[in-house]
Amino acid sequence: MIPYYEELNDEEKNAVTKVIRTLLKQTFVLERKYDKKSGRLVYNKEFRTIDLHQEFLREYFKISGIELRENLHLGVFYIEGETLIGEKISRLSTIYLLILKLLYDEHMAEASSNTSVYTSLGEIHEKINDFHLMRTLPSITEMRRSIALLKKYQIIEPLDVLEELNEETRMMIYPCVNVVLLGDDIRRLIESFSKEEVDSEFDEDEAAISGIIEDMPE
Repeated sequence: MIPYYEELNDEEKNAVTKVIRTLLKQTFVLERKYDKKSGRLVYNKEFRTIDLHQEFLREYFKISGIELRENLHLGVFYIEGETLIGEKISRLSTIYLLILKLLYDEHMAEASSNTSVYTSLGEIHEKINDFHLMRTLPSITEMRRSIALLKKYQIIEPLDVLEELNEETRMMIYPCVNVVLLGDDIRRLIESFSKEEVDSEFDEDEAAISGIIEDMPE
């Protein structure tokens, strides 16, 4: 498939190279992302690049034991495979991820025709308290670090400045959260966390982002 790449013009080559790096860095590429300037979701050019060069990209990643997958309903391309080296996430990030999935499902059940789901840090912490997942709130630094990590992997998009993080801070939950965890997974893990005594210091969890990606049901 290399001849295919060589036949592309320089602009197309740069675009393909860029999306390969993006996928390896953040796993997911969304069809639409929130644009702070316009205050709305806008089309993601990288999504179109992947769509146009799917066959080449699938073969390219296949060499390394990585599979390029898509979910057209959610509007997302993503990669998965045992050879991917995921980033270890903290316990707090894991708990945030679980709650975000739960909130996404709840909001989508109320308005299934709209894939845009909004929440706030206060709502997230309220859910955490409901399930008794933490005894005390983490530090602002820990919160910022966890939110930044989830933003990197296209799980959320903070709508307010993280330097001014507080309970009113708004976030958009991207549909990628629906690819990372299934409904049954979230309930099982929340139950598991609820039974544990959570330390005030959040040690790094052994799970990696790439290790918890689950296939969406057909």
